[in-house]
Amino acid sequence: MKNFTAAYVVSICLALIETPAAAENWPQWRGPFFNGATTETNLPAKWSTTENVLWKVDLPGIGGATPIVWEDRVFIIAQDTKAAKTWAMCLSRKDGRVLWKHHIGGAYSNKQGNSAASGSPITDGKNVWFFAGTGELVAYDMDGKQIWKRDITADHGKFEIMWKYGASPMLYKGRMYLAVLHGEFKKKTDAKSYVLCIDPKTGKDIWKHIRYTEAKAESKQAYTTPYPFEGPNGLRIVIVGGDRTTAHDGETGKETWRSISYNPQAGRWLRVVPSAVACKGVIFTAAPKGGFMFAIKSGKSGRLTSSDNAWLDKKDSPDVCTPAVHNGRFYILDGRRKKFVCKDALTGKNIWRGSMGTKKVLQASPSIADGKIYCMSLGGEVVVLELGDEFKVIHRTNMGGKDSKSTISAAQGNLFVRVDATIYCIGKKGS
Repeated sequence: MKNFTAAYVVSICLALIETPAAAENWPQWRGPFFNGATTETNLPAKWSTTENVLWKVDLPGIGGATPIVWEDRVFIIAQDTKAAKTWAMCLSRKDGRVLWKHHIGGAYSNKQGNSAASGSPITDGKNVWFFAGTGELVAYDMDGKQIWKRDITADHGKFEIMWKYGASPMLYKGRMYLAVLHGEFKKKTDAKSYVLCIDPKTGKDIWKHIRYTEAKAESKQAYTTPYPFEGPNGLRIVIVGGDRTTAHDGETGKETWRSISYNPQAGRWLRVVPSAVACKGVIFTAAPKGGFMFAIKSGKSGRLTSSDNAWLDKKDSPDVCTPAVHNGRFYILDGRRKKFVCKDALTGKNIWRGSMGTKKVLQASPSIADGKIYCMSLGGEVVVLELGDEFKVIHRTNMGGKDSKSTISAAQGNLFVRVDATIYCIGKKGS
C-alpha cells in the first residue's frame, strides 16, 4: 500500500464503510478502520436498561476501556480499585458468560476518573493483547493462554503523567505501536517521551523513538493513541502531544514531519487527549481545553507551517473525544460544551451543528454504524443521532452511570455499552 496515493487509500476506506457487508468485528479502540466507524448494520436505534438488552454483566470494577469484539468473543479490561487489581476478561458474545479472566496488573484512581483500565484491548482474531495503565502488557491466545508478558515501565522507566497513563496501543500490519508522552510537571526528571514499535508475537521492541518536545510541565503529557496513516510517502504513525502533531516512519520510527504548535502561548498545563484521525488525505488535530483544531495536508515533510494546513477552526474543538469519520466528513464532539459538529474534511466547513442536551459532559468518543451516531455522557446518558445532512436526535436513554468514559462499540449485529462497572449487549431479539 506504500505506493498508493492518499486519495486512493481514502477511496478504498470510504468504499469499505459505505458498502453493505457481513457482520463486522470491532478489534481495537476506534474500530476496524481506526476512525470510529464500521460497516455494521441492522442495529437497534432505541434501547434502555431493559428494552433490546440481550444480556448484561457486572464487571469486577471500573474502566474507560471500550469493549473489543471478535466474532463470538468480547474482550474487556476492568479495575477492582478496592483489591488494587486490574483484570483482563473474555466474555461470550452470545450470553455474556465469563470465558476466562486473568489478573494482569495493579490499580490507581484519581479525581479525573482515570484508572489502570483505561486502555482498550486489541485483537487480530488469533491473539488478544491487554495493556494496564500500570505498565503491564500481556498477550493471550483466544482461549486465554498467556503467550508473553512484559512491564513497559520496568523496561523504559516510570510513567511521569499527572493523571496516570490513559491511552491504548494500536495494532497495524503485524506491528504494535505505543506512545508514552510524559515528563516533569512538579519536579525535575529525565523522563523523555517516546514511541515504541513492538513485535506482537514476542513482545520485544522493534524500535524506540525518543520524541523531542518543546512543551513545558503538563503540556508535555498526552493521553493519545497512535494513528496509522497511509499516504503518498508510505505508512506514517501519527502522534498528538507535547504541543505538536508528528508523523513517524512506520519502519524506523524516524520523525518525518512536525506540525505547527497548537499551544502558541506556550501554556504549561495543556495536556492533550483527542487522538489523530484522517479523512480525504488530511489529518485532524485538536488543541486541548477548547483551543483551535486544524487539518494537516498529507505528503508533507519537515517542520510544517500554517500553509500546510487544509483549514483551522477556533470553535467546537474537542477536549477529550476523538472525532469519527464517515463519507468525507469529520464528526466532532465537543464534550465539555456538549456540542456536536459535522465538518467537511477538506474545507472545514460546517455541515451541521447541534446541542447534545445531556446533564453531564461527554468524554466517550462517538461511534458511527448503521446510519447512526452513538454517544454517551459520563452520567450514562446515551444520545443516538441520525447520520445525515442535519443534526437530528432519534433516541435518548439514561443507562444510569456516574463516570462512563467507554466508547460504544458495534459488532456482529450488536452494540456493546459499558456503563461504569456494567457491560450491556444491545441488539434486536434473535440477532
